[in-house]
Amino acid sequence: MRDYWVRTWPYHVLLLPAVILCLIFSYVPMFGLVIAFQNYEPWMGIFGSEWVGLEQFRYLFSYPDSVQVIVNTLIIATAKLVFQLVVPIIFALMLNELRKMLLKRVIQTLVYLPHFISWVVLGGILIDILGTGGIVNRFLGLFGVEPIFFLGNGDWFRVTLVVSDVWKEFGFSAIIFLAALSNINPALYEAAEIDGATKWQQTMYVTLPSILPIIVVVGTLSLGRILDAGFDQILNLYNPLVYAKADIIDTFVYRVGLTKGEFSFGTAVGLFKSTVGFFLILLSYWLAYRIANYRIF
Repeated sequence: MRDYWVRTWPYHVLLLPAVILCLIFSYVPMFGLVIAFQNYEPWMGIFGSEWVGLEQFRYLFSYPDSVQVIVNTLIIATAKLVFQLVVPIIFALMLNELRKMLLKRVIQTLVYLPHFISWVVLGGILIDILGTGGIVNRFLGLFGVEPIFFLGNGDWFRVTLVVSDVWKEFGFSAIIFLAALSNINPALYEAAEIDGATKWQQTMYVTLPSILPIIVVVGTLSLGRILDAGFDQILNLYNPLVYAKADIIDTFVYRVGLTKGEFSFGTAVGLFKSTVGFFLILLSYWLAYRIANYRIF
């Protein structure tokens, strides 16, 4: 053991700043979760506020909007999860078929760029182009279509959320599938071609089975984020007209817990979400191990 520490102490020293930062910003703030069990008053502090036990959680499930918020979160997050898995796979398969490297790199660069645009900036752009007088509705007007209130109609707002999120992230998400495609043995394609397999048959019986483990891993691990429906995106796009169908757990915590000063209630909602997310992460790792033999420990 002594020899081990003599050999590895420089690595532990290099790791120490990251561990300290993680403790300060990720673990120490967890003591603040006690607020969820109090009637917290900022001027009285944690130690002076009244202890109310599970009262905030009972209030959470009796709150008129709570059930709708959870339903909204599941609908939006599930739609994003499905399309964020399917679209990158299709894009990676199509891009992998390109043989002109210059064109391939140009397309890759163009589809990666939106990932690096902040939702603050992108939200402003979408508000302009999707407004009733925006470029999208003007284009639709050329075909006699009435203006669509994309950001003021709940159903259209959900569609806008999913489509814009997929457009922003699918290029970056495809990187892992492109890497998996590059590791497929070319001899498999050569054998399939000798047997008379068409491109479509090669994709169905060689490509997809070869990348199936990574698809399963990415899909199952995404279950742990099923309650993360996109706080930044929704906060920058939504408005009171679409609260009924667009308010998710994170924006609900911000809108009710912070802006109205109900800190204990907001903390209780956040703790509920984190607890459910924790068990979903455990489930996702178990599924990834059982289905794809993937494990991190």
